[in-house]
Amino acid sequence: MPTAFLIIPVVIVVAAAAWYLLRRQRSHRLRSHFGPEYDRAVRESGARAKAEEALLAREKRMEKFHIHSLSIHERERFGEEWHDVQACFVDDPAASIREADRLVCDVMKARGYPMSDFEHRAEDLSVDYPHIVRKYRAAHMIALRHETGQASTEEVRQALVYYRDLFDELLAVHVTGSKEVHQ
Repeated sequence: MPTAFLIIPVVIVVAAAAWYLLRRQRSHRLRSHFGPEYDRAVRESGARAKAEEALLAREKRMEKFHIHSLSIHERERFGEEWHDVQACFVDDPAASIREADRLVCDVMKARGYPMSDFEHRAEDLSVDYPHIVRKYRAAHMIALRHETGQASTEEVRQALVYYRDLFDELLAVHVTGSKEVHQ
C-alpha cells in the first residue's frame, strides 16, 4: 500500500509536466506561425490561453474550406484589374481604394475564402497570411477614415500599397500536391 501512495504523486507530477510542455509547445507553434497576429490576439482577448484557443479555432475553421490557387486566366484578369485600380488613383484616390478593397475580396472569393464581414475575412486570411493581415487591417481602417474625410491622400496611397501587398500574395500562391506553397 505505501508504494501506491508514492506512485500517485509521481503520476500527478509527470502528468502536470507533460501538460505544461504540451501547452508550451502549442504556444510556441502558434506564436511562430501567427507572428504579430498572435500578439494582437493576446492583446484583444486579454489572456494568452483565450487567444490561443481563438487562433486554434481559426485554423480548424479554415480546414473546412478548399482554398486553391487561381488559374492563369484568372491571375491575368485580376492583374489587369489591379493595373486599372492603380491608374485610377491619380484622378480619384477614393474610388481607387474602394476598388482595391473590392478587388482583394474578389480574389479571395475566387480562391475559395469564405466571405463575411471584414473582421472574419481578416481572421481567415491570418491563417495563411499572418504577417500581411495587419497591412490589410490598416488599409481597411484608412479606407474607413477616408470615407469620413479623416485620411490624407498620402494615407490613402499607403492603404493602396497595403492592399497591393495582400493582392500580390493572394495571386502568388500555387498548389503543389495537396499543400499550397507561397512563392
